[in-house]
Amino acid sequence: MQIIPAIDLIGGKCVRLSQGDYSSKKEYHDDPLEMAKRFEGAGIQRLHLVDLDGAKAKKIVNGAVLERISQGTSLQVDFGGGIQTDEEIEKAFKLGAKQVTGGSIAVKNPELFKSWIKSYGSEKIILGADAKDRKIAVGGWEETTTVDLIPFIQSYVELGIQYVICTDVAKDGLLQGPSVELYREILQEIPGLKLIASGGVSSVKDLEELEKIGVYGTIVGKAYYEGRVTLEELVSFV
Repeated sequence: MQIIPAIDLIGGKCVRLSQGDYSSKKEYHDDPLEMAKRFEGAGIQRLHLVDLDGAKAKKIVNGAVLERISQGTSLQVDFGGGIQTDEEIEKAFKLGAKQVTGGSIAVKNPELFKSWIKSYGSEKIILGADAKDRKIAVGGWEETTTVDLIPFIQSYVELGIQYVICTDVAKDGLLQGPSVELYREILQEIPGLKLIASGGVSSVKDLEELEKIGVYGTIVGKAYYEGRVTLEELVSFV
């Protein structure tokens, strides 16, 4: 199982939110590059970088941070937040992203998202499937749709998507454990999917459970920043 630390960006700084609520912002580090180097130095290979300012502005805002981390480390960066046009996705790759995550765009503008899968290939495009009560949530989770989670993922797998980051909004940032049952069900329904679990990890035990059910990777954020899991523990999965 891949361990994928998350760095969420507001104003160029490393922050975390609870359940996507901007008013719950907690700052953890002034310099995201220094944090990324810490992960790299421990032997971690991937990074989930989220432009929260970009998600609100609907365009890349923290591009300079993406560029600094891509140039300053060997981490494989997947980048998301506010990428809604051909120009923006091109910019993300130019700034050094190895993969780009599309969430809201895959719901609101499926034709554009499908064109990206075709243009860039399924190795480079990750589907962000954020769920609230098993319905897709978009727009920084401020809007819940009537779209059912598993058929939504399935529809994009049929178009070539291999990687899916699935966040249960109800769990995110609360350190109360991940949605193991939901992930198990997704993997049963869609075997072979490279499913990346996100939200709720609070301990090594949670990581062991997720590894057991066969997720491809797990994103770890608050649990690390709040000292619930150490870098050494994270690296033991690598």
